[in-house]
Amino acid sequence: MATLLVGCANPAGVDGDLTDDWKAQPEATSFVPESGVCHLSLPEERFISRELYKPIDCATEHHYETVFVGEFTGSEKEATTPPEAGSPGGRKAFEECNKKVNEYVGADWRGGRLDVFVYYPAKEAWEGGSRWFRCDVAEIQSLDSDEISRRSGSLKDILKASFPVAYGCFRAVLTNGNRDISAMNAVTCGTAHGAEYAGVWTAPETSYADFEKNTQRAHDGCRVVIAKWAKVPNDGNLKFRTGTIIYFPDEDEWADGDRGVQCFLWISDQDLRRSMKGAGPGALRIR
Repeated sequence: MATLLVGCANPAGVDGDLTDDWKAQPEATSFVPESGVCHLSLPEERFISRELYKPIDCATEHHYETVFVGEFTGSEKEATTPPEAGSPGGRKAFEECNKKVNEYVGADWRGGRLDVFVYYPAKEAWEGGSRWFRCDVAEIQSLDSDEISRRSGSLKDILKASFPVAYGCFRAVLTNGNRDISAMNAVTCGTAHGAEYAGVWTAPETSYADFEKNTQRAHDGCRVVIAKWAKVPNDGNLKFRTGTIIYFPDEDEWADGDRGVQCFLWISDQDLRRSMKGAGPGALRIR
């Protein structure tokens, strides 16, 4: 009867250690986007994967510019999924992006044809450990259209100049027997107009439904902004000096923490042909 012998010796060239001859693998790194770059297009969703990340030089034509890339910490870092609209992580990211974009463009970004976008890692990247958030700014077509404009060149300090992105004077398009404003067309302040951008009023922390039910509070807040901007007394006569037009965040923007209300001076009974900034009581008279 034949006997099968199983030996314990290793074949030639084998030392018995299955790992010490393998090349060391590089440590896995999470994908993190860069700031100071631009993008030709982005997905409608606010989650970016490595495959969708295609930065370009801002000197070439683009739509979006990355201003800042931050990192989640604390409880937001421990979340199992990327932030959704209205989540604590989403509010924290918007708060930081709002600050960084303002510093970058030279003033509150709401004072010009600009919009802010916050992006997060795609679900797979988040599960792999990515915890960044990305702050982008883009030029929009007009006060009444948030469609993104294609441009060349950086938006850095763009609002330190009054032209061409910063808001100034407007001719309002009136409808419904001159009771409603359907559009605001930008014009130079030397031409006939009735409205002018004055600044931003920060709404209090309240529900969006409550804000919409009480927009008079925003109009009153904007009168205070206008008084300081135009250098007129903030007193009981202020409402007889100027009317107000307001633009405010939509519900999703509100959920992420945007409380900025754009304030416009509004004179309905005469054509203005100069800026009312710093004009004083003599120019902005009681009516």
